[in-house]
Amino acid sequence: MFSEPIGETTDVEVWLLRAGLKFSDLGNDALSISIRKQWREYQAAVQICCAVLHLTPERIQLGGVYSLLRIPDFQIKFTQNNTI
Repeated sequence: MFSEPIGETTDVEVWLLRAGLKFSDLGNDALSISIRKQWREYQAAVQICCAVLHLTPERIQLGGVYSLLRIPDFQIKFTQNNTI
């Protein structure tokens, strides 16, 4: 697992790995649906940055409010629900 994510990705498996997850960990529960929604939001932000900056995803790094999208947000919810 990465100590600090480097660049962005268009690969869902790489993105999930940043949180120690695999695609096979996701189900149809509310938390998994939330993570999938975050993936779509992340991808939209990455695509916009790539288009504006004319760079590949690996050469950009989301910041500000978008930095919250960089790693799947399951840890807080996971400890609250004790399930994924």
